[in-house]
Amino acid sequence: MKQKEGFVLRTVCGENVIVGEGLGTIDFGKLISLNETAAWLWKKAGEMGDFSISSLTAALCEEYEVGAAQAESDVTKMVAQWQEIGIIEE
Repeated sequence: MKQKEGFVLRTVCGENVIVGEGLGTIDFGKLISLNETAAWLWKKAGEMGDFSISSLTAALCEEYEVGAAQAESDVTKMVAQWQEIGIIEE
């Protein structure tokens, strides 16, 4: 998976939000608010380029004190949300 081009993380009024920039996101009229951990995952996914649930899970476990099972559950839910709103692609 990878992030769709044109979607970037910004800080707006102290909140982490993903916004669409450019012509490719012209029909995307949303701001997606992320908590600190979700914003970290978005940045990490961007650094990786191609990412998977397992690669993000491993990175999350390295960065935060969280068990593998909980990390995988959280990453799976977050990636599913990103897929549902169309900001990542296979």
